[in-house]
Amino acid sequence: MQYDPIKRSLGKVFNKTPKLRILFYKLLDLLLLRAWHIRKALKSWAKGAPSDAKVLDAGSGFGQYDYYLSKLGRGWTIKGVDVKPEQIDDCNRFFTSIGKQEQVTFEEADLTKLDETDSYDLILSVDVMEHIEEDEKVFENFFKAMKTGGMLLISTPSDQGGSDTHDHHHEEGTTGFIDEHVRDGYGVDDITQKLTKTGFSKIEAGYTYGKPGSLAWRLTMKYPILMLNATKLFFIVLPLYYLLVFPFALVLNYMDVNSEHKTGTGLKVTAWK
Repeated sequence: MQYDPIKRSLGKVFNKTPKLRILFYKLLDLLLLRAWHIRKALKSWAKGAPSDAKVLDAGSGFGQYDYYLSKLGRGWTIKGVDVKPEQIDDCNRFFTSIGKQEQVTFEEADLTKLDETDSYDLILSVDVMEHIEEDEKVFENFFKAMKTGGMLLISTPSDQGGSDTHDHHHEEGTTGFIDEHVRDGYGVDDITQKLTKTGFSKIEAGYTYGKPGSLAWRLTMKYPILMLNATKLFFIVLPLYYLLVFPFALVLNYMDVNSEHKTGTGLKVTAWK
């Protein structure tokens, strides 16, 4: 199962006007549990952040978090990078259209070749590391690019079924719900060891998408995407579907983000230089 065809379809719908794009961001912030966890962590970091902080969104995608960051810290300078030139061009056009081109910019970049030194107070990486084989090289590049005292914030699938392979991921030929992943997910010890080896300190890694979050993800993401991949006609009934499941999803997301989980299909990691 692949996200990209669905992403392109949704992008066409919500990219018609800047207001629709902003609405799309707000819907993603409400529906996607990872966005709840990321916003909570960013708000916490922002309390002690420099007023002129420099931020790197490493794998910016639609630019959802860059928009949020631009509102959270109006004096911050934010750069989003991604490997897909069409998304970079799209984001630059949008942020120019809303007058934020001086604060938020986007560039095409391969994180395994990132070559910056002491540049950023915060590096954000959401749903990126599971796509990169040379993850330790990327962690090294992040460490080099960060200022002393800077923070790295990562959201990624865990090895507890984060790519929805569950108990079958060792069987030959078996793939997960997300086919683009090069690994099923990280364990807490695994990613902590890799970041420590790179030089990071004060590393905190915890599970997200516990029982309530996993159910919310199935209701709001997995099942709709499965149906959209089966037939584009589901776009017609999609609003009604979300109208029905949305209240339940909000409650489940709230429960997940305000609970500690012994296990879960996601990981949220913070590490400091």
